[in-house]
Amino acid sequence: MELKKYDNYKDSGIEWIGEIPEHWEVKRLKHIVETVKTGSTPPSEEIQYFEPKEINWFGPGDFDNLILEDSKRKISQLAINENKCKLFPAHSILLIGIGATVGKIGIVSEACSSNQQINAIILKNEYIPKFYMYFLSTIKDIIVMEASSATLPIFNQTQTNNLLLTIPSLDEQTTIANYLDQKTTQIDQLINKKKRFIELLQEERTAVINQAVTKGLNPTVKMKDSGIEWLGEIPEHWEVKKIKYICDLINVRATEKPEYVLALENITNWTGEIIGNPFENKMEGDAILFETNDILFNKLRPYLAKVVKTSRDGGCVGELLVLRAKNDVSPDFLYQRLISEMIITIVDNSTYGSKMPRASWDKFISNIYVGVPPISEQIAIADYIKDKASEIVKLIEKSQQEIELLKEYKTALISEVVTGKVDVRDVALN
Repeated sequence: MELKKYDNYKDSGIEWIGEIPEHWEVKRLKHIVETVKTGSTPPSEEIQYFEPKEINWFGPGDFDNLILEDSKRKISQLAINENKCKLFPAHSILLIGIGATVGKIGIVSEACSSNQQINAIILKNEYIPKFYMYFLSTIKDIIVMEASSATLPIFNQTQTNNLLLTIPSLDEQTTIANYLDQKTTQIDQLINKKKRFIELLQEERTAVINQAVTKGLNPTVKMKDSGIEWLGEIPEHWEVKKIKYICDLINVRATEKPEYVLALENITNWTGEIIGNPFENKMEGDAILFETNDILFNKLRPYLAKVVKTSRDGGCVGELLVLRAKNDVSPDFLYQRLISEMIITIVDNSTYGSKMPRASWDKFISNIYVGVPPISEQIAIADYIKDKASEIVKLIEKSQQEIELLKEYKTALISEVVTGKVDVRDVALN
């Protein structure tokens, strides 16, 4: 249903808002608040301020949604009683005022606290917090522009108090907030369904790879026991080999910085795509040289599954193993074998070091047993996986695009409604 406009408009006097309904007002935030408070952090060594975990204590990392329900860290009632933290009332609007995510907004349904990166906006009783939560969520870009940034962005209490806002009547604020609650919930439900669909597609992709590289493509082929517990049965004509017998570890160090350098952050998890610009990477230490069709396998935090088949010559950081398929092994099959969930899980379970877990090539990875088909079958399996994965990736990309469109629609709808570009007073809600 197309939303109608108000009958009469006037200039708001604010360039980015433009015209507003004739009966609306514009005021600065300081004229509609009881107060704006900034949070604080108790002494970290004083455990009694953090145990028992009784009160939500929000930080920027908690701002995943407009509705803030549960903080990652909490404080005790003692922290409030001894004035180590401030207690903000239910329905406070929280605004990130410091850091990379400055301008993000959320609202709380119960009393809470926050760290010093957060400003809490507490409105007077005649204003509806939900309406202004929605309004403030539309001006993040303006807050970012106005934030001072000598070293990191800061949007202080004075700047917060001077924000310009639209002021509909109390009844209208309530109507608009209720309308946006329902519509944004519907949009979020659609987004969540598409996210779940993407998860299912990713699971299907993983299953396709695991099935093909361990059982082959012929469902009627005669099977045999591999003799390896985790590998189970494999096609009768396949061999069982250690990884070191199907590829070589390459450790040729560059004497000068290669033109093309791959770092961990250039490789996507699980999909082996190259992101960023490897031509601009700075290199600390000697790069390890690789050639086209080599496989790079991440030995640092292997659970991230950063594995890629190279499409050109270059160099890489030392946290990547450079593996080269032997003559009777397809590089594409080797890549699909190493990116399979089973191999990633096994390697990850072998890591040492708690802060920077690594896997060892000599002591573990090289000695993992895998099923190896003849080269012609390796190529067929790799081609099959590539085709199936391509179909799945297209569906994932389509769903991701649809999610972005829904997010854009949600943002535009909120902005249109809270600035009075459309009239929702007579819209029937379910």
